[in-house]
Amino acid sequence: MREQIADSLKAAQKGQDRKRTSTLRLIHAAIIDRDIALRGKGKDRADDEEVLDILAKMVKQREESSALYAKGGRQDLADQELTEIDIIKEFMPAQLDDEKMDSVIAELIEETGAQSLRDMGKIMGLLKERYRGQVDMGKAGAKLKEKLG
Repeated sequence: MREQIADSLKAAQKGQDRKRTSTLRLIHAAIIDRDIALRGKGKDRADDEEVLDILAKMVKQREESSALYAKGGRQDLADQELTEIDIIKEFMPAQLDDEKMDSVIAELIEETGAQSLRDMGKIMGLLKERYRGQVDMGKAGAKLKEKLG
């Protein structure tokens, strides 16, 4: 995944695409920051799962910023955040749609025998393990509460 990001950054620089270059540099910097933090813990560098976590966090931050900008009447800045989201999502696996998420949650409930909200942690753990980067955990948690509660 790192190579894909680096190649895209080079291509954006060659094509003089400033917005794309800027966003890709932010991604690259966030990954480097995580690498440095992990070195202190005895790990060489962030693996692909950790890179996906970084990207997901970046998307979430930009979604929140975009909403605040739109609410404040700054649609130009909101649009800029949405453009960055599109660029970041290019490096993430496709998100499960609501229908697929419902079926996955139903399968996991059946698989684990979950019957109450106390079993929610088990299912959320399995979702994160099996569908990392493909599921909005906030939405999944809400759907799971609805089904178990």
